[in-house]
Amino acid sequence: MALTLVIGNKNYSSWSMRPWLALKAGKIPFEELFIPLYTGDADKRRILGFTQSGKVPVLVDGEVTVWDSLAIIEYAAERFPKARLWPDDYASRAHARSISAEMHSGFAALRNECGMNLHRPIGAKPLSDAAIADIARIDQIWTECRQRYGRTGPYLFGAFSAADAMYAPVVHRFRTYAVEVGFESSSYMDVMTALPAFQEWTAAALAESLIIEKFEAD
Repeated sequence: MALTLVIGNKNYSSWSMRPWLALKAGKIPFEELFIPLYTGDADKRRILGFTQSGKVPVLVDGEVTVWDSLAIIEYAAERFPKARLWPDDYASRAHARSISAEMHSGFAALRNECGMNLHRPIGAKPLSDAAIADIARIDQIWTECRQRYGRTGPYLFGAFSAADAMYAPVVHRFRTYAVEVGFESSSYMDVMTALPAFQEWTAAALAESLIIEKFEAD
């Protein structure tokens, strides 16, 4: 039985993008089930039919249901070890998990002030000191990873990993809001935008016509 990944709008749902990209780039077969967000009670009930968290993404694997982006990626890494979603070396794996967890729980100011919206015209906007600090920290993370692991490949830990999936929506945010980063981070963004799975998600997001007004304020 194929996995089913329940996701929200590709234009807006950064949380959906993360496990989708991990599965797709990891060549793990899955079926995609799209449920529009913020469209009324009917779609909300559809999501609740999969998870009482009431949120996407959700992964269904037979009788197993996993919700939350990072939990889904961890499950996929265990279920499909040949996909090598985490680095093989234990020290590199610990590093990758640490920055993924930091992405998962942090950077609230950046999230709030620079929501993922691929339809938004590219352009900078005034940001708070907290958001600027978030950007600086992400630039630092990407630069450190590329300098440490760049000899083995172009992604954060050489080969594509779960960490790249976790930071993928930030690549869109930085591009959309014309955020300036250092050379290593800029080069990394170029690598990510060239990834076929990243391009597939982006094309589908740009093709969406559903507008969620609360995410169009800026």
